[in-house]
Amino acid sequence: MHTLRKIYCRTFQTVFKIALPFLPYRTPEIVPSVKKLPEIIRANGSSRVLIITDAGIRSLGLTKRLENALTAADIPYTIYDKTVANPTTTNVQEALALYKKNNCDALIGFGGGSSMDCAKAVGARIAKPKQSLAKMKGILKVHKKLPLLIAVPTTAGTGSETTLAAVIVDAQTRYKYAINDFPLIPRYAVLDPKVTLSLPPFITATTGMDALTHAVEAFIGNSTTYATRKDALMAVQLIFENLDTAYHDGKNVNARRNMLHASYYAGCAFTKSYVGYVHAIAHSLGGQYNVPHGLANAILLPHVLEEYGESIHKKLKKLAIAAGIATKETPAPQAAAAFIDAIKEMKRTFGIGNTVAEIQETDIPKLAHYADKEANPLYPVPVLMNAKELEKFYYMLMPEED
Repeated sequence: MHTLRKIYCRTFQTVFKIALPFLPYRTPEIVPSVKKLPEIIRANGSSRVLIITDAGIRSLGLTKRLENALTAADIPYTIYDKTVANPTTTNVQEALALYKKNNCDALIGFGGGSSMDCAKAVGARIAKPKQSLAKMKGILKVHKKLPLLIAVPTTAGTGSETTLAAVIVDAQTRYKYAINDFPLIPRYAVLDPKVTLSLPPFITATTGMDALTHAVEAFIGNSTTYATRKDALMAVQLIFENLDTAYHDGKNVNARRNMLHASYYAGCAFTKSYVGYVHAIAHSLGGQYNVPHGLANAILLPHVLEEYGESIHKKLKKLAIAAGIATKETPAPQAAAAFIDAIKEMKRTFGIGNTVAEIQETDIPKLAHYADKEANPLYPVPVLMNAKELEKFYYMLMPEED
């Protein structure tokens, strides 16, 4: 990256870090079960709910306990279940129309990050009815109170139940962008392990690796605080202690609960300390090829960590200690290598490969441009890279020709 651009990026990031203690971050209130939601909805003066989910979640019957609780409390609800992985502007438009048609006054994002992001984006459009989502992309462009927003994660990975971001794909251009503002942080996060019990092993793995990526990128960045470092370390510890169990024994309620809390802690960490190039590259792959976000993060994470090199060895050592694979006596380079190797071993155990079959070489400059545009100057990464330098990661992910 050119020296002047590096100076600009680091200055931008430093200003944000200084401002961090003064920004209106809030932590969603944790709710242990969906059965508690009717009283919360009533207490907030709401009376009609739009539940935003996807067809797979609904077909598994995961929304039934919530539906039964709302029915028993005489709270009318409507369900929008057409959300796709990497939700689009069309999803938001359709859900918003349902919200208005049924005179709703509360939103529940029920599912993975896609459903929660869709719910946030619907909330943003309700708060600013005259403004398009494209006009709200970037930072601090919503700045108006949303309707009551509740997040019910069915995967332990995205952390979207804690964050100020909604990631949306333009249905026409397939450009994926983030809307970031404090009103998008859900008021309540329902960490109910029972809604995650039927999650298939591979989705359990990739979403768990998504949470790990959040924690790692938040921890190794340059805008951490004592609280975000503590949250990231807790998330890493819980993931290393519970993800393998949740993968092999999906009905283990304790492991599922611990993974939900890991995702929550990781979300709290990266909401304030941001992520890095793993996410920027993964978002471009999701937008262009619809690669699931957790899968893209899992594939990329060791590649990017290795590229950062010794600049992150000391930080990776702390993560390795939290993961139980190093001690204080372990030299930093050795601990860092052990941590990266442990991630690679997790990928092998979970059947996660190292390539993305859909990548077309002709798309790489455009994808790298998108990643560069998302990450720089916002993400306080350990080592700055421009679009040309980011291209190498896409080439790493291309399958070898026969």
